Amino acid sequence: MSDTIFALSSGRPPAAIAVVRISGPDAFAAVERLAGAVPPPRRASLRTLRREGAPIDQALILVFPGPTSATGENLAEFHLHGGLAVVRAVESALAAMPGLRGAEAGEFTRRALANGRIDLTQAEGLADLLAAESEGQRRAAKRAADGAVRRQIEDFSGRSLAFSARVEAVLDHGDEADVAADRDMLRSLGDDLLALAVEIETLVERPGVERIRDGIRVVLAGAPNAGKSTLLNALVQREAAIVSPIAGTTRDRIEAPVMRNGIAYLFTDTAGLHDAPADMVEQIGIDRARAAIDMADLVLWLDPGEFAGAVPAIAVHSRADDPGRGQTPTGRIAVSAHLGTGLDALWSAIEAQARNLLPGDDVLALNLRQRELAAGAAAALRAAAAENDLLLIAERLREALRAFDRITGRADVEAMLDALFGRFCIGK
Repeated sequence: MSDTIFALSSGRPPAAIAVVRISGPDAFAAVERLAGAVPPPRRASLRTLRREGAPIDQALILVFPGPTSATGENLAEFHLHGGLAVVRAVESALAAMPGLRGAEAGEFTRRALANGRIDLTQAEGLADLLAAESEGQRRAAKRAADGAVRRQIEDFSGRSLAFSARVEAVLDHGDEADVAADRDMLRSLGDDLLALAVEIETLVERPGVERIRDGIRVVLAGAPNAGKSTLLNALVQREAAIVSPIAGTTRDRIEAPVMRNGIAYLFTDTAGLHDAPADMVEQIGIDRARAAIDMADLVLWLDPGEFAGAVPAIAVHSRADDPGRGQTPTGRIAVSAHLGTGLDALWSAIEAQARNLLPGDDVLALNLRQRELAAGAAAALRAAAAENDLLLIAERLREALRAFDRITGRADVEAMLDALFGRFCIGK
């Protein structure tokens, strides 16, 4: 990383202020060429930026010497007036300097990772934070970006390393050890290994960050003409689905995202379920409806009949305002999408179910990559606990430690870095 990179790190102009970042060995030289002098570290200084003597803009300049900067390198920021022409002029002046080039997506954060300023779990948290649209997404991503996942994995790794040291000590001094003491050590070590494996498995089994990020999948299902499309439109507050009095209007799945009280949802309207489809197209719609139910986190089941699936469900007495609908059956929520009655009660029931499916505000959540590696570490610890051979126990512990190192990015992660940092914007 001998080159120096620069990029606009704030929003696209025009704006009140535009922030251009520079990171690398020639960052301060670039500041000196444009501003005439490098200001004191971490102190905002007003300077006139010039190119070949001609003024470009008046800007606030901040410099952060490495390795205690955000990237671990010399880092500078120009806080400019946020006009497009101003930004282009500064970028053009920087691009003309030897050794400087425009940054690639996520390159500032990638340098922070390479220089040890953050670990891989924090980089993943930053990516999620940039993409966060709901309050739940923001909180989960902020915890990861602040190092909560790293601290937990380092705790697991540190304890595993202590177990490994106990094993290596016996292996190194096996000739001097008492056989009975070795047996007692193995029994105690097995208990400790199993306890740690269970602790890791408990974390792995919690809802992951994908559920927060992708939203709770809520499927509306039931018989034809039960009012599913009308209810979907009322819940998402727009005309997402076609509504008509003709049974079987919905032939395919219709999806509509919505955000409510900090929780993301993906609602899916489906074809009416029955045993006598009129044609092949309707049968395909029914098959897709059943597939959607199988993939759902929650089903809103519109009467008649009872929901018989394994997915959590809320029974809804729809079209409660229609003449002849009668009293609401026990255990169902009466809703009139046309009048809006019952929608608050239905939303309360949906949110109660959603909060059971999401990690709590103070509960650590892992992403899929982290869960798979943590599960592998737990499996290795379980295998170690079941072994009587110290050499095999030592090898299983090394497997667990490698998995922990892959979670935090200390080992074998290069293959996934391009995909991760491709999610970042230029300048981050």
